[in-house]
Amino acid sequence: MNYRLLLPARDELEEAIEFYNQRRRGLGYEFAQEVESAISRILAFPRAWPVVSPRARRCRTRRFPYGVIYQIREDEILVVAVAHLKRRPLYWKDRLT
Repeated sequence: MNYRLLLPARDELEEAIEFYNQRRRGLGYEFAQEVESAISRILAFPRAWPVVSPRARRCRTRRFPYGVIYQIREDEILVVAVAHLKRRPLYWKDRLT
C-alpha cells in the first residue's frame, strides 16, 4: 500500500523539521525519521492505531509529541496531519473528506 500526505500535512512536517533543526542541529532530521517510522508502522498495520474520529486514526511518534493522523483509503493511506499533540486538538478535522 502507498501513502500520500495532504499539502497541509506536508507543510506541518516541514515546519516541525525546521523548528527542531533550529533547536539543535540535526534534531529536525531525527524528527523526520520518527515520522517516517510511524508511517511505516501505519502501512504495515493500518487498523492497529486508535480511531480519533469516525474516519481517521492516529499513530503517535515514539520520541516526539506528535501524531500522524490518517485515513485508510481503498488504495492508499492518506496522511491528513502531522499534529503536535499538545496544541489545538482536532484542528485537522476540517481536512477530512
